Amino acid sequence: MKIDENIDPKPVDDNAEARKKEALIRENEKKEGIKKAVMTTSIIGIVVLLIVVFIAHSIYKHDHKLLVSQMEIQKNSFTEKLTSRDSSIGEWVTTFGEIEKNIALIKEKEHIISTNSSAGELSNNKKQQILEDIKYINTLLEQNKKKIASLNSQLTKSGGTIKGLQSTITGLEASVKQSESDIADLKTSLLGKKFEIEQLSTEKTVLQDTIVQKNEKINTQTNEMNKAFYAFGTFKELKAKGLLTKEGGFIGLGKTKTLSGSFRDSSLTQIDITVMKSIKLNSKSAKLISEHPANSYKFILDKNKKIESMEITDPVQFWKISKYAVVEITK
Repeated sequence: MKIDENIDPKPVDDNAEARKKEALIRENEKKEGIKKAVMTTSIIGIVVLLIVVFIAHSIYKHDHKLLVSQMEIQKNSFTEKLTSRDSSIGEWVTTFGEIEKNIALIKEKEHIISTNSSAGELSNNKKQQILEDIKYINTLLEQNKKKIASLNSQLTKSGGTIKGLQSTITGLEASVKQSESDIADLKTSLLGKKFEIEQLSTEKTVLQDTIVQKNEKINTQTNEMNKAFYAFGTFKELKAKGLLTKEGGFIGLGKTKTLSGSFRDSSLTQIDITVMKSIKLNSKSAKLISEHPANSYKFILDKNKKIESMEITDPVQFWKISKYAVVEITK
């Protein structure tokens, strides 16, 4: 077969070269795509890792704060318990000392009574002194019984966790019982000397009743002396309670706001003037309508310049003129 010499072979070579270039370009693009994919995956992985680290740190920080807060609460609780326990122990030690002191006084009085009663014929003065000493012993015994009962009650409330306390109380109870036994023997011996021992119990009861009545009367009088009343509100509110009224003026002008001539104590709040030293108002303005010395009180402002409360700086002077404090406020 004869080849035509006029046909040019270059186009065939050009096509092959173009295909190679295209294949090379596609290969490069593929590699670039892989690189970008790897880089994107790496970046995403780093971002995810950072997010995980951030979340883990936040959780740790939150848990750490929560743990610190719980530890602080536990510490404060333990501190309060220790303080309370130390205070209780101090009170118990004081009570122990008082009981032991009373026991020592009882023994001292017993010795005095025994000595005086053994001196043959006793004068009326001697007998009277012995009776007074026995009354005193009875009082000390009653005090010791009450103190021991109080100690037992405190021990029960504490759960009996303080070692040695029960044995100490038991020892004191035994001492008190021994004292009672000794006094009973002493009274028996005095019966032979024509002492009216039964009279002692009666006189003791009458004396205790008298003391109780006297204390109740004093407490009642003290409570009455320390009792006072207060009220605050707008003029409309106070008028509705029958506490305020307007007087004077001319044709409705210039009237003065004053306390009503008659109102019920139940319209006000009762307080103990030895305890209540401040009245919460929370108002824009306030005016004390009842009569009280100006230097015995002051109004306290908050950070917004509103009247937070009325502080009674001198309770004795403040309540000296009137036991009723009425404050008109503007809300």
